[in-house]
Order: sequence, then C-alpha cells, then structure tokens
Amino acid sequence: MPIEHHALINDFPEYRERIHDLKMKDDRFARLMDEYHELTKHVEHMESEIEAVSTQVEGGAKIKRLKLKDELYAMLQA
Repeated sequence: MPIEHHALINDFPEYRERIHDLKMKDDRFARLMDEYHELTKHVEHMESEIEAVSTQVEGGAKIKRLKLKDELYAMLQA
C-alpha cells in the first residue's frame, strides 16, 4: 500500500499563497508548520516500516499530527 504524503500544501492547495505568507511573516505558524513537517516525515517512516514502532506509538504520532494540522488550518482561516 502506498504511503500518502501529508504535506500541508497538498492537503490545502486552496491556501497555497496564505501558507507561504504566514510561513514568511508569522513565527508561530512557521514553527508549527516545521513541527508538522517533521512529524509527518516521522509518521511516514513508521508507516513504511523504516522505523519499527508499536501501533500505539504510531497512533499517538498520528493524533499529534492531526492536532497540529487542525491548529494550522485554524490559523489559515483566520
């Protein structure tokens, strides 16, 4: 099964310009986006079994990523 890449720009293409603007002008958004990106890479490694972890660890990372994504999305809509 192919691993789906969850880059913020892929999930919210309609906010492409807003993502770029906030990343350049809002330090908090940029920090959260970097954290989201790193967590996404980590989850993708777990999903592709590059990094062996328990189902609970992988699930916890996915929940954390979803919470970050929700926070970033709220910032994009503000």
